[in-house]
Amino acid sequence: MGFEINETVSVLNARLEAFMAEHIYPREHDWSTWTLNQDNLWQTPPWFDELRELAKAEGLWNLFLATRI
Repeated sequence: MGFEINETVSVLNARLEAFMAEHIYPREHDWSTWTLNQDNLWQTPPWFDELRELAKAEGLWNLFLATRI
């Protein structure tokens, strides 16, 4: 039915999985701790901006934009 993953998406998926394993999953406990001690959930932890910049540098930020694929 045409739902096969092409090579571009497969490569992007592998890069995203590697980024998540290296940078995001290790921070899950930090995130949970930070949100429990935070009154305003609209704020971000101090390390969030660093992760965002890493994702941007690797081309993994705003993946929903049509220009990514």
